[in-house]
Amino acid sequence: MGAVFDEARLDDEGALSSLDSSDTLRALAGAGAQVRRTVAASAEAGLDRLRDVEPRGVVVAAAGGSVAVADLFEAVSRGASALPVQSCSSGSLPGWVGALDVVIAVSQSGRAAGTLALAAEAARRGAFLVTVGAAESPLSEVCARAHGVHVPIAVDGASSRTSVWAQATPALLAADAMGIASVSRETLAELADVLDRAATDARPSSESFVNPAKVLATELAESTPIVLGEGPFGDVTARRAAAMFGRTGRVPVAHGALPDAASQIVACFDGPLAPGQSGGGGSDDIFADPFLDGPSRPPLRLIMLRDTSPGDRHGLADTVVSVAEDAGVRVSLVDAPAADPLLRLAHHVALTDFAATYLALGFGFDPANSPHVRLLRGARGA
Repeated sequence: MGAVFDEARLDDEGALSSLDSSDTLRALAGAGAQVRRTVAASAEAGLDRLRDVEPRGVVVAAAGGSVAVADLFEAVSRGASALPVQSCSSGSLPGWVGALDVVIAVSQSGRAAGTLALAAEAARRGAFLVTVGAAESPLSEVCARAHGVHVPIAVDGASSRTSVWAQATPALLAADAMGIASVSRETLAELADVLDRAATDARPSSESFVNPAKVLATELAESTPIVLGEGPFGDVTARRAAAMFGRTGRVPVAHGALPDAASQIVACFDGPLAPGQSGGGGSDDIFADPFLDGPSRPPLRLIMLRDTSPGDRHGLADTVVSVAEDAGVRVSLVDAPAADPLLRLAHHVALTDFAATYLALGFGFDPANSPHVRLLRGARGA
């Protein structure tokens, strides 16, 4: 028999503390402080040197839990930048990268093998190198030899998943310095405040019936979820949420972003997991025999990460939600009360990060440690 989700465990702070061996909840709660500290560290490191650089193109090298930084950098620069911006997680840098380009390499530990190799390659090609990671790390040494800019991040006990805002802040400031996005220090101060408020709402002492992250975790545990993002950063928020629900929460989640994913998502509403179909949410059938028919599968649930400001019409998102409700598919609406799309993204990321952590804890898992991930790393020599 598989693990059973225990909602009562989410309100037992002692049980949460004993399971959360790496203090994942505490690390997530410090996201706002991560932003503030890293804004200061970026200034001290001399990141403003990028204001005098006119690159031909920019590559962001990141892997694992740091991939969200590359996704975010690409997203914020998409509308305003006339420069090619590309992410890279392994292998070689794009062939066009040379002395006229900027490479931003991000690794929380400063030791990720793929990111280190890409940073070293950027240095050999003469690109302007910006690195983000632990101080006194192999990544900082590569950067120093290349006469680049290294922004040190200090996040004691945090993983690459729980330090994403420490890693993302220098990248956002770099985009602003190069003029390929507008992300001021004032915006980052507001973003830190958003993260603080989300952490307060999702704190362990907040009871399940009023804690939005615990509510979302419970809804996910009882369903087969699909995460759908909306707006200019919809692909970033949906991908990050799915990654966290899988890696931290141990639940595989399909995801997509509007408008492109609308058809593939709504098509699932009349598939085998849809309400009323055989095996899909089979609790509706009083004659169902689990021994003859097999165990019922959890019903579909749409997690809609809405992006437009409160009071605005949500267009296609509202249509998808309406189609889901007409089909009997359960819906979780996640709205963010902010005018700036970057601040709405911060709210969505914070809420789903906490929800993924509570999802693991509700099932009785340590959110930071997976025995199968340890086996994988051992097999790869990591």
